[in-house]
Amino acid sequence: MLLIVLAYLGGALTILSPCILPVLPFVFARADQPFVRSGLPLLAGMSLTFALVATLAAVGGGWVTQANQYGRWLAIALLAVFGLTLLLPRFADHLMRPLVSAGNRLSNFAQGGGQQARAGSSFRSSFRSSFLLGIATGLLWAPCAGPILGLVLTGAALRGASAGTTLLLLAYAAGAATSLALALLIGGRLFTAMKRSLGAGEWIRRGIGAAMLCGVAAIALGFDTGVLARVSTVATGGIEQKLVDKLSPGATPANAAGHDAVMAANPAAATSASVDSGAMMRAAAQVAPADAAPLPVEGVLPPLNGAVQWLNSPPLTAQDLRGKVVLIDFWTYSCINCLRSLPYVKAWAQKYKEQGLVVIGVHAPEFAFERNIDNVKKATRDLGVDYPVAIDNNYAIWRALNNEYWPAHYFVDAQGRIRHHHFGEGDYAESEQVIQQLLAEAGHPSASKVALGITGTSAQGVEAAADNADIRSPETYIGYERAENFASPGREAEDKVHTYSAPTQPAVNDWGLAGAWNVGAEHATLAAASGRIVYRFHARDLHLVLGPGKDGKPVRFRVSVDGAAPGAAHGSDVAADGSGTVTEQRLYQLVRQTGDVADHTFSIEFLDPGVQAYAFTFG
Repeated sequence: MLLIVLAYLGGALTILSPCILPVLPFVFARADQPFVRSGLPLLAGMSLTFALVATLAAVGGGWVTQANQYGRWLAIALLAVFGLTLLLPRFADHLMRPLVSAGNRLSNFAQGGGQQARAGSSFRSSFRSSFLLGIATGLLWAPCAGPILGLVLTGAALRGASAGTTLLLLAYAAGAATSLALALLIGGRLFTAMKRSLGAGEWIRRGIGAAMLCGVAAIALGFDTGVLARVSTVATGGIEQKLVDKLSPGATPANAAGHDAVMAANPAAATSASVDSGAMMRAAAQVAPADAAPLPVEGVLPPLNGAVQWLNSPPLTAQDLRGKVVLIDFWTYSCINCLRSLPYVKAWAQKYKEQGLVVIGVHAPEFAFERNIDNVKKATRDLGVDYPVAIDNNYAIWRALNNEYWPAHYFVDAQGRIRHHHFGEGDYAESEQVIQQLLAEAGHPSASKVALGITGTSAQGVEAAADNADIRSPETYIGYERAENFASPGREAEDKVHTYSAPTQPAVNDWGLAGAWNVGAEHATLAAASGRIVYRFHARDLHLVLGPGKDGKPVRFRVSVDGAAPGAAHGSDVAADGSGTVTEQRLYQLVRQTGDVADHTFSIEFLDPGVQAYAFTFG
């Protein structure tokens, strides 16, 4: 019951998310009709369709995902026609003329009519047409999920299809329908008042038609799961996480588990997962047990044709991968958690290549600069990634797998079935045992005799394992969309240059700016010749995602810890005297301490203008 309440509240909060905007025109197209025969069936059809499709898709049915893509395009075409009938009355008349003999049912749907039908027939026709519109809208609705829907979908994927899964998704959809119903009732009264006072009924109808066409265009272009998703998860993620924490007192808070961003079912708010990995290097003598338990079938690997480009390989298809064991690694090159798991992924690709393992890195960007394919090419070269990399800039592969994390690993057998998954860092021995087990199933029994772990040189720099026992500082974003614990006097001024002063006595995890900065949604840009960022942190390592200005000119900086040069505590991108240079858009390791970890005040002073600062991460 608690989960049902939580799912309902999460759905109700979707009204606050900008990603609901593309479906609002379809809802308000019926705002001038009686709610019981028009708005209610519309919302019911929308909720039921979403719950059904989400239930089937969440349990890994690749055919469902593919079928729903066809359904989405059919719904887009249908709703585009209806939008045109509202916008162009002559088009509506021409379209409806052949259907007059059928009782003008489609005309009633497009025009919101009923004037030419009897009362009972009018009610049934309006009810059916509204329910049909709701079904079409449900096929298009891709809510920008926060922690609550993320938890529901994760549970569905793990447990499989069940009445409980459907009930939770229905509760979520019912919550969304409730908030939309309130908006619909308010909108209906507003439209009625405007029509009476202004005589503007015809223009309102055309305006709704135009809005419907805009909504169709937004969905067709992927804005509902791309641009708007990036904004939406920020709007409600914090509220939803508080609900989860408050209503689940026995659960471990997200940050305590090392999850340092909002969990969601879409990429814009995905989690950079950092799970305790223990010692980075496993003993070379450790070998997988011969009697490992059978692995369940979790779904089918969806097509990979959504990638916009491939690196290190021609595009790979399901046919190309048939008979191969496949590891799908979702990553992005400025994600510290991805970088720390990378040594293992690279080692697996080399160790088991001859026995049939194919590692595919799916690069799904978090920040805008990670969409630049030249940046990704350089990062793969610098990091020594030589296995195939699919550039998933449109999150097509991400959505097809209902992924939620960076990094995320999906293990696929020789028949193309997903048999195991792992989110975040850690459990490397278990993951490698899964690889060996799948290779043995595929006819390579010698794989299970290969020693587990990485041999040779330990991972260095940002790829070295985190000191999770001493991390008390979370991932912290500088852009105003996801910023927390900002401690400079006043709030961040959005999208304009403002002069800040650094906090004088920041508490642990407080941070602030000094100098003239322009704070945007995703990052802050230094607008003067010099400026600083200050952070009071508790962790062994401190990293900061940085980039030069739009002109690409290098930006010099100087790091200090507790007011002095870092000395032996300098990171891999900083000299002992604290000096360094921002030359490209990536993650920079600025502090790497030795010995006991304590609270320290970090400061980075930039000596040139234009630097862009995105996010702090710790290790």
